[in-house]
This record gives sequence, structure tokens and C-alpha cells, in this order.
Amino acid sequence: MFAILFILIIFAFFVRLVGVNGDSMNPTLKSGDWLAVKSVNTTVERGDIVVITQPNLLGKPLIKRIIAKGGDEVNIDFFDHKVMVNGVVLDEPYIAEPTELMGNMTYPLKVPEGKVFVMGDNRNESSDSREKYIGFIDEDYILGVAKFRILPFGSFGGVQ
Repeated sequence: MFAILFILIIFAFFVRLVGVNGDSMNPTLKSGDWLAVKSVNTTVERGDIVVITQPNLLGKPLIKRIIAKGGDEVNIDFFDHKVMVNGVVLDEPYIAEPTELMGNMTYPLKVPEGKVFVMGDNRNESSDSREKYIGFIDEDYILGVAKFRILPFGSFGGVQ
């Protein structure tokens, strides 16, 4: 009984299980994966994979990677397929293919304080901060940071 109570407390206050639905985070995450998500009680970092509950036109939570934080300048060169934050080209070994999908934001842009700019790893199949209907994400709407893949069992382990 104590073990069940302990597990319930851990999942209620510290970790949540979240399912991945869609291909926007391929190849890092696949549709059908289940993640252990650490509830956010500290600041998030660039590169973190987060679960976002901010209302959007898609009408569902999103799982994306943080590219930039408040105060950062984001620029995307769609001809050379480079994403830059504060003038530094990001090293992105996790993306599925070079960034070509432009969206309807105008670059360079500055991320407002208290917000983040997010993108999916499958850049050309992702609805993310490049689209005005999603835009900048208020940090208050970040449910948590994905830490481990729980299912499928063959892919169990940390996510980066």
C-alpha cells in the first residue's frame, strides 16, 4: 500500500506521463511514444523538449524543442537552412532534415521576456513558433520537460 501511495505522489507532483501524437518531433520522438515529463518548477533551457499547454488553433497540447528564450534573437536562413540564436548557428544533429518550412513570421525576431520560441525536430512537418497561430510560448504554459521515453520498451531511455 505504501509503494502505491509513493508512486501516486511521484506522478501527481513530480512526473507526468505524456503520449506523443504526430510526427513533428521525428526522429527524436515517434507517434505512440510515452514520455516521463518532469513538472517545471525551475527555468527551462534552450534545447529542452517540452510539453506545451498554451491554447492554440490546433486545439491540443504540443511537444516541441526550445530554440530560444526571452531576450534572444532568432534568425532563420531558409536558403542555407541555418537556425541562429544571438548570431550563433545552432548545431542540430537531432533534426530530420534541413529547415525549409518558412511559416509566416518575419526574421530576425526577438523573443519577449517570459516567452520561448519552439520548433519541432521534423522541421518541415511541424507547426511551431514559425507560425503566428502558435507563435511565442508563454513559459507559464510549459507543463514540463521530457526526460525519459517509457514506451516502447525497446526505446526506453533519456531523450535529448
